[in-house]
Amino acid sequence: MPRLAVLGGLAASLLIALVGANTPAFAESAPVLFRANDLTYDQENGIVTARGNIEVSVGERILVADLVSFAQRTGVITASGNIAVVEPSGDVFFADEVKLTEDLREGVLSGFRALLGEQVRIAAAGAERHNGHMTTMARAVFTACKFCEEDRMRAPLWQIKAYEVVHNENLKRIDYKDVVLEFFGIPVAYTPYFSHPDPRVKRKSGLLAPIYGSSSQLGLQLEVPYYFNIAPHRDATIAPILTSKEGIVGAGEYRERTANGEYSFSGSLTRVDERNEFNVKTGDKEFRGHIFGTGRFDINQIWSWGFDLQRTTDDTYLRRYDFSNADTLTTNAFVEGFRGRNYASVNAYLFQGLRSDDDPDATPAIPALLDYHFIGEPGRRGETWRLTGNALVLDRDTGTSSNHLSLEGGWHLPHLSPAGARYNLSATLRGDLYYTDDATTSADPAVSPDDGFTGRLFPQISLDWRYPLVAHTQRFSQIIEPIVVAIASPYGGNQADIPNEDSLAFEFDDANLFSSNRFPGLDRIESGPRVNYGIKFGVYDRVGGFASLLFGQSLRLKEDDTFADKTGLEDNRS
Repeated sequence: MPRLAVLGGLAASLLIALVGANTPAFAESAPVLFRANDLTYDQENGIVTARGNIEVSVGERILVADLVSFAQRTGVITASGNIAVVEPSGDVFFADEVKLTEDLREGVLSGFRALLGEQVRIAAAGAERHNGHMTTMARAVFTACKFCEEDRMRAPLWQIKAYEVVHNENLKRIDYKDVVLEFFGIPVAYTPYFSHPDPRVKRKSGLLAPIYGSSSQLGLQLEVPYYFNIAPHRDATIAPILTSKEGIVGAGEYRERTANGEYSFSGSLTRVDERNEFNVKTGDKEFRGHIFGTGRFDINQIWSWGFDLQRTTDDTYLRRYDFSNADTLTTNAFVEGFRGRNYASVNAYLFQGLRSDDDPDATPAIPALLDYHFIGEPGRRGETWRLTGNALVLDRDTGTSSNHLSLEGGWHLPHLSPAGARYNLSATLRGDLYYTDDATTSADPAVSPDDGFTGRLFPQISLDWRYPLVAHTQRFSQIIEPIVVAIASPYGGNQADIPNEDSLAFEFDDANLFSSNRFPGLDRIESGPRVNYGIKFGVYDRVGGFASLLFGQSLRLKEDDTFADKTGLEDNRS
């Protein structure tokens, strides 16, 4: 009779290392660690049998099953019942029955299923493992769709069926033979061969999903992008677009990260029939295209620079080929710096209008725009000194060109009363100097342009008072906050010879109801004594939700014709 060693009973979980020194092949491999409720060792035949909550570990591989037997002499592990094999990569294999080598690297699995990554699933009638990195599956199904929770037997949105599937973990690739693509269980396409990276691959060269469509101008369209994984810090995509009416459009993108930043460029180019303003072919050929780019780079801990590039050959190209619906393209280069609470920047802008009535000669270019903001350290009472500077050079081939320099200094004193009322007293002095060229200030074309220097000096003092009243309940916090802002400044300051370039778009709303100057730019100022008052209601819950309501009004001593009709501020009361 063979000699048996039986372990069980109260030993609900045992850990045994079997080194098998009598088997040369086994002696060279890592120890096999068994963890089971019951474990039987047939010493004469060299067979270990484990039952219940079994865990077999060999290095970083783990086998879990209900019943496992291990033959020391042949080095074969046989398992059945709720089998799972966890790979070092994190992939998990499931099977009904398996026969594996002692290191769990090779073997045969029947009723095979696999979970690759977090979402991708593969099922097959059977599979073979080779060299610990290659799995060959027969009659397999692949999908990355979640199964329906209500009916897990329902076909997923899409799946790939193949006669043979080979998963090469070293190459991180999955290859298919005799492939059928199904949507909702219905076959829609066949190919004799198909391949794609496995789910762990984030970047790999190859074809991307094609994009197709149609339009009245281009006809049928097919875009076939190809991705190039050049290096871990750079990549590119070439995406030719085939059209039935306009031929081929070459498009692509390049991206790169550098040691101190990143940049990318995308664009397109095509050669097509030239058309006149009535969209009629002239008989000649022309090049059409576009280029977009962006870059951000750090110079040091304070300073950085960057650019945004947007240009196209003509007004209609981007819309015609569905690259963009923008009506204005903005190209910008900048240098900016942050130091504490202070900020400085230098910008340059170039604009391209794409609307039919845009005149390129009247479109401005801004070769220089400088901004500076300084906030001093608080004094004993919390008061701070602030300085803001702005300089602009704006040029047009046709129309007004202007240069301006603006400086504003201010003193600000916040105060919190013992009763909870908040006060903020501010006193500012602003000076603006303009030099204009070809500036026509009259609607009469016979009037000569008003060129030369002009400016203004504008003092202002304001007092902002707020008294937030807060009530807390178990679930909500309620706030009622009356607000009054009183502002005193002289009338005027918006002379006709000061051009208006940055304050044309004006909107009066809750965001600027209590502002001391509601114009968005520097070319126009709000003047005269006035009071802005209102009350704000707010409800806030404990998880971040809130609702607020604001009632308010602006009151002036007299009307201000600087504001256009229908803005809400043309009268002495808003």
